[in-house]
Amino acid sequence: MEFLTILLSGLLGLVSPVGIAVDRTAENAIRSQFAKVGELQVRVDNAPSYQLLQGKVERIRIAGRSLQLKRQNIRIAVLELESDRIEIKPRSLTRFPQLKKPLQAGVRLVLAEEDINQGLRSPQLIARLQKLNINLKDFTNTRANTVYNLVNPQVQFLPNNRLQIQVELQEKGKSKPLLIKAESQVSIVNGRQIQLVNLVAQVDQVEVPPKLINLILNNINKRLDLRNLEGGGLQARILKLKISQGELEMAAFVRIEPSYLALLETPRL
Repeated sequence: MEFLTILLSGLLGLVSPVGIAVDRTAENAIRSQFAKVGELQVRVDNAPSYQLLQGKVERIRIAGRSLQLKRQNIRIAVLELESDRIEIKPRSLTRFPQLKKPLQAGVRLVLAEEDINQGLRSPQLIARLQKLNINLKDFTNTRANTVYNLVNPQVQFLPNNRLQIQVELQEKGKSKPLLIKAESQVSIVNGRQIQLVNLVAQVDQVEVPPKLINLILNNINKRLDLRNLEGGGLQARILKLKISQGELEMAAFVRIEPSYLALLETPRL
């Protein structure tokens, strides 16, 4: 959720301790949250202007292209965001701003296949993948204590909301890796859950048994349930998810409760 953290931190930074915010200040606050920025436009609707002294902003609209996240090394091809009215507790403006009411916004994202693959090759993600405990003894002739490293992960966006994932399992001390390929359709259930359906997978050209496929799907689909976020004060509803050749487009509604800020609060320098 680094993306939401970046935007929320930037949005709350638009109102300075003296209660002044302009489009340029807003743009600089958002721009500073990214490693690289291609194009960025920010518009703040704040009439009447005295509302800023009370920590109120009518609406913020953001439009950006080629935005590079700092931690995940992933570029966002297109970002569009439009918030509802924002209200911040006036007494919190000299510290870390605190929401007086929930913050609501509509978000549209476009991610390119090549940018996702660049992020998958980042050292941070590779280090995480190598910590996973991979057990293939149920459908290959490998030993139960065989240790693997995950290398060369790739994703391919296909027409009709389908995607293909490929990764190599490199056994320590062996030269030839095992190749895993999986292809699945992606669907949305009630706007709250991303589901992989009709999954097919192979390990070194050996079909993965349906029983194991179902176990994998159940685990992944539970993790992709957006209701898992609600306990921390974040609600999200997916309005659109479209996967086509080479890119993924998603539109969502996001509601951030004041309690969510407790997870982001850091002392100001």
